[in-house]
Amino acid sequence: MPANTAHQAPPWTESRELVVLVQNGPTTFYVDAEGHYAGLEYDLVTRFASENGLKVRFVVEPNYAKLFERLQRNEAHLAVGVHQTTDESGIRFGPTYQSVRPVLVYRNDRSEQSAINAIMSGAATVETMPQYVQGLDQLKTKSPSLTWRVAEAGDSEELVEAVAQRKIDYAIVGSQVAELAQKYYPQVAISEKSGDPQQLAWAMRDDDGELQTKLTQFFAEVRADKSLAKLTDRYYGHVDRIAPPDSVAFLSKRTSVLPKYQNWFKKAEAETEIDWRLLAALAYQESHWDPNAVSPFGVRGLMMLTTDTAQRMGVDRLNPQQSILGGARYLALLRDGLDDAVAEPDRTWLALAAYNVGLGHLLDARELARRQGKNPDSWADVKTTLPLLRDPKYYNTVRFGYARGGEPVAYVETLRSFYDILVRFEAPATPAEPRLAANVEVQNPANRILQINNRVARAKTKPVMTAAL
Repeated sequence: MPANTAHQAPPWTESRELVVLVQNGPTTFYVDAEGHYAGLEYDLVTRFASENGLKVRFVVEPNYAKLFERLQRNEAHLAVGVHQTTDESGIRFGPTYQSVRPVLVYRNDRSEQSAINAIMSGAATVETMPQYVQGLDQLKTKSPSLTWRVAEAGDSEELVEAVAQRKIDYAIVGSQVAELAQKYYPQVAISEKSGDPQQLAWAMRDDDGELQTKLTQFFAEVRADKSLAKLTDRYYGHVDRIAPPDSVAFLSKRTSVLPKYQNWFKKAEAETEIDWRLLAALAYQESHWDPNAVSPFGVRGLMMLTTDTAQRMGVDRLNPQQSILGGARYLALLRDGLDDAVAEPDRTWLALAAYNVGLGHLLDARELARRQGKNPDSWADVKTTLPLLRDPKYYNTVRFGYARGGEPVAYVETLRSFYDILVRFEAPATPAEPRLAANVEVQNPANRILQINNRVARAKTKPVMTAAL
């Protein structure tokens, strides 16, 4: 979308449209692997708008400082995912909903102390984002030699990537971004010494008392019904499931082993409509892409199928191509057999749990969730009841009895991490156009690439000025 002259946003109470400034990134707003707009901020804003009968117009703004400047000029009603501060005149903040620590990111071939010493002594310059400058100003009173450069536009993950690629030595970013990005860039380490926590909130003009009231009510509601916690779990609940050595091993096999099977995973996607990258992550979780893998329990092959499952799916489990197809068919059978009310992505995560522990035990865990007043259609809830299947107090009350219920939880969360890595570095079989609800519009005047696999897009294509992606 070409850049255009910004105009003042009409009062939302009259236009019934909320103009929302947002920065793109894996913690806020992006296009996911399935071609849907996603992100914690996107989900929260669209729910808030829906509950208040409003349309939403998201405007992607790469420059953090301009979020506040544009609010002050009345070019939008909200700026979301920003750090609460007292420095911005004419701006007020809604309730805080997430705490973020500024952390130092450095190459893991250096020690933490040597990195800190280099920065504090002025021997090296640290790169950061505008929202962390205030903390650095305070730190400079104790260490006058401290110097930094501010990346006015872009996102924090790009700074982590630059450290990994040795383009810069050090970066200070938010803890949530650092922890997510470390999966993709295991060459970096995160300092355990961090700055003071900073609170995220939504910002608005200080003369909009009605919007402030509605936001206060909204955040009280999403806290009370646990939906904020579930959204947080959806985007962050699996970030610490794999350690850097696991990422290194996976990324190595991604280039050395995965190409042997990639076309077969894509053929399985064509039959089952399951993302080939998810199937590849499943195969890695099962066998580390070893077609000769065997377990003490008698499951074998690339997708670790039992004899009965292989026969049921009509495949030879020792043939890698057929194993992939059989595993994909079985996962599709589990996914499609769940209640129609189960929405994505929970539908897929529940199906993967069933792939690991068996459908019967998954149904038992969902029943326990119902009994405890939780949502049996939510992975965030069911993963709290699966471990109860080890306790006779619970497994004696359900149909299929005892199970090592903690294992499918770790299984799914780890698999999700491997899937995230593949999504970041491997292109989809078929590019997906993002789909919007009728009451949502996205404007991207700076032509930022919003796909979650943006590293692939940057490497293979040049931005098209008319593209909204």
